[in-house]
Amino acid sequence: MPLNIVLIEPEIPNNTGNIGRLALATGSKLHLVKPFGFEIDDKRLKRAGLDYWQHLDVIYYDNIDDFFSKNQDEKMVFLSSHGSKSHWDITFEDGMFLVFGKESIGLPKPLIEKHDAQLFKIPLFSEAIRSLNLANAVGIIVYEGLRQIECG
Repeated sequence: MPLNIVLIEPEIPNNTGNIGRLALATGSKLHLVKPFGFEIDDKRLKRAGLDYWQHLDVIYYDNIDDFFSKNQDEKMVFLSSHGSKSHWDITFEDGMFLVFGKESIGLPKPLIEKHDAQLFKIPLFSEAIRSLNLANAVGIIVYEGLRQIECG
């Protein structure tokens, strides 16, 4: 399994559906941490994921504590607009967990503080924008990771 995509409390079903489709296309596993801002059977989620959702390798967690207790020994990086290091500085590894926060506020502040050494951002080259759409950000990170893993 090349990479693990982790969405902490996703809020927008279309983003989660698109990210699920990306996970399937890249051979990645999707980890969804509750609470969600939508029902898992939401039509918008299924529409964005098309008919691929049934083929997706997805794991659900009741909350953040559940996720970390079950994956405590895994190598993780955290993506946030509050990071000081660029995503180009990540040394990706097969099986690495890529952790993203919810659309409205990103990762919870305690996670950012606790994992500061593993916190990265996607550089933005305009001061007129705060952040990228979550599905776009996940796509950027996953494909950079696959490029590194495949090209050595």
